Amino acid sequence: MNNIEYCSRCILDSEVPGVKIENGICNQCKNFDEREKWFQESKEREVVFENLIKKIKEDGKNKKYDCIVGVSGGQDSSYTLYHAVKLGLRPIAVHFDNGWNSEQSIRNIKKIITKLGVDLYTYVVDWSEFKDLQVSFLKASVPDVEIPSDIGIKATLYRTAVKYGIKYILYSGSNYRTEGEIPKEWTYMDGRYIKSVQKIYGTKKLKTFPNVLAKDIFYFHVLKGVQIIKMLDYVEFGSNEVLDLLKQKFDWEYYGGKHFESVYTKFIQTYFLPEKFGIDKRKIHYSALIRSGQLNKEDALKKLEQKPYDEETIEEDKSYVLKKLKLSEKEFNQIMKLPIKSYKNYKTYDSYKQKYGKLIDFLKAKKLWPKIA
Repeated sequence: MNNIEYCSRCILDSEVPGVKIENGICNQCKNFDEREKWFQESKEREVVFENLIKKIKEDGKNKKYDCIVGVSGGQDSSYTLYHAVKLGLRPIAVHFDNGWNSEQSIRNIKKIITKLGVDLYTYVVDWSEFKDLQVSFLKASVPDVEIPSDIGIKATLYRTAVKYGIKYILYSGSNYRTEGEIPKEWTYMDGRYIKSVQKIYGTKKLKTFPNVLAKDIFYFHVLKGVQIIKMLDYVEFGSNEVLDLLKQKFDWEYYGGKHFESVYTKFIQTYFLPEKFGIDKRKIHYSALIRSGQLNKEDALKKLEQKPYDEETIEEDKSYVLKKLKLSEKEFNQIMKLPIKSYKNYKTYDSYKQKYGKLIDFLKAKKLWPKIA
């Protein structure tokens, strides 16, 4: 039996894929310290960010919009949109409606775009097609069941950028101070993976679902020059402070947990992943908050002792999800008992990334491959 090592600083342990602990400190804490030192002590960060904002404004002259912000009604995207406007940018807000919006998220989006005076473009995915794709990923027995939404969001952002001639996407999907580094074994995504799983388990062809394949990446980034900027990595971002600000300025409503603005995400993260795979993403999220001084380690451990879902409401949540996906209780139980698989059991771009990693790094250096700023 392998001995489990624990980080003395956060709540990660050596059972989490990719976590390595040396002298009592995990590699995620060390990575955080390097990034935070650059953020807090280096003038380069301020200069880089100021130049990015200046470039966005210059490239957006004589256009209706100079950047895009994807909005979900969640904390990160709401604050990104607010901060973009505060900096004098002229964003268009883009929403990917996959049918799982919570009532709070819908109200949050409406409140913030109205008060900021920002236009909203919403892409409503074909529900019958998307539902079939989501069920396919459940049947694939992998933990990556939410990547259809993640990729659909990115594709919608890219397509909107091309439609309006916009070069910059202010991406709010992750932030190292509150999100942490999710292991690839817990969430792997690429467009080839989507196609592979749907071909095996799906009953419908993906005619309208906005996928992102390798050729699309080349088209959007190289031919059209679209860039992704992780804005929250450049600005001060404290979760509690941001929540207070959003509530005060926009009467914004909290939805109960990280990424719980989506009903499906809430069910997957609190029930499906822990019960079937033993994956509790709170370990990653709480550890990030500990590192950035937003959560006490003892409090985090107490939270982790409790189940990630509310026992009084989980059956109601499960019933809602199964009804919407048109899955019976028996079918879902069979899915829960299927042998566990991973992205490695399906066709993906991962082998190409491993094989051509050095070439990709070279192309990034030559600005011929997408590099997230």
